[in-house]
Amino acid sequence: MQTTPKSLRLHIGLFGRRNVGKSSLLNAITRQQVSIVSAFAGTTTDPVEKPMELLPLGPVLFVDTAGVDDEGALGELRIERTKAVFDRVDLGVIVTEAGAWGAFEEGLLEELKSRKVPVLVVLNKADLQAASPEEQEALAAKGTRVVVVSASTGTGILDVREGLLRLAPADFFDNRRLVADLVPPGEVAVLVVPVDKEAPKGRLILPQVMTIRDLLDGEAMSLVCQERELRRALDRLKTPPALVVTDSQAFLKVAADVPREVPMTSFSILMSRFQGELTEQVRGTLGIEKLKGGDRILIAETCAHHPVGEDIGRVKIPRWLTQYVGAKLEFEHTQGRDFPQDLSPYKLIIHCGNCTGNRREMLSRIHRARMAGVPFTNYGLTIAYSLGIFERALGPFPEAAIL
Repeated sequence: MQTTPKSLRLHIGLFGRRNVGKSSLLNAITRQQVSIVSAFAGTTTDPVEKPMELLPLGPVLFVDTAGVDDEGALGELRIERTKAVFDRVDLGVIVTEAGAWGAFEEGLLEELKSRKVPVLVVLNKADLQAASPEEQEALAAKGTRVVVVSASTGTGILDVREGLLRLAPADFFDNRRLVADLVPPGEVAVLVVPVDKEAPKGRLILPQVMTIRDLLDGEAMSLVCQERELRRALDRLKTPPALVVTDSQAFLKVAADVPREVPMTSFSILMSRFQGELTEQVRGTLGIEKLKGGDRILIAETCAHHPVGEDIGRVKIPRWLTQYVGAKLEFEHTQGRDFPQDLSPYKLIIHCGNCTGNRREMLSRIHRARMAGVPFTNYGLTIAYSLGIFERALGPFPEAAIL
């Protein structure tokens, strides 16, 4: 469980004023010294992440945030980083003290509720001041679950764990599949995996690993090869594969080698469906038709890899898209948690498959783009459209065929 990717973990965010004991609570829940604890307010400067297994729920990721009542220039930066956590949490924990609930905590509660995020209220430091029954009832009347704890003594920590288990979204660990729903049990999927400079030696990139594992879970088989071996691999199969999945960079060669009757798509498009809203991103792809010279395009990645050589986001996609549009375009890039607050300057947003982020964060970004009126698409969809094989790449997904 400790090797479960962050993107597949339930994200639990801890929010509250400075020095209410968020870090102490996280340490008590995880039984580890994860966050630095100090009597000085503002000790936590950046969100601290701790993956763990919370039985019987499964793999989760705790995110301990800096206090969002911080002050000064540095405090503003901490607040911005904390606010970004709202975009990716599946469950929120508001930490406060007995008698301290006020407008600030109400704001946190409303922010989480507006995003339809379930909330657990933790009244900490019970060893110093006990919460009255009236206070607990008033908070419960707001539709929140309330527990009273002392992180320093461990009192009530089991109640926190139980509260998290009860509030975890019922549909989080559902039967969402990456690819196994497209390949029946006993059938074969051919996976085309180019080995390039950005794939670390001895390893595959995460979407490829996730695809192989999902096929195994679905009792299907996978045949893995590089693009130059694809035709020979297909010839060796007695029956055609149920699906061919390729790295988007090899789309043209793979499309030429795979018979038209065999469904074909890319790892990136699979991730678009798994981590976001495929139909919305298909609509966003059509925004390419409206691009003209000088338009600004945002290319966003959730990982922070060091680009080398013919990097897909910095070299290949800009080249293919510029060739398709036939005019010079302006490209900007962001990585990791960096994502502009103001999206209005852009005419198109092209996002990676988000294998290192979680689905809620991706849905939040898609929603923000929709509210700003900016088309939002995905690496694989953009490449397929630019190379003229868009409809074929969407063949396995009839629900997304809106052309």
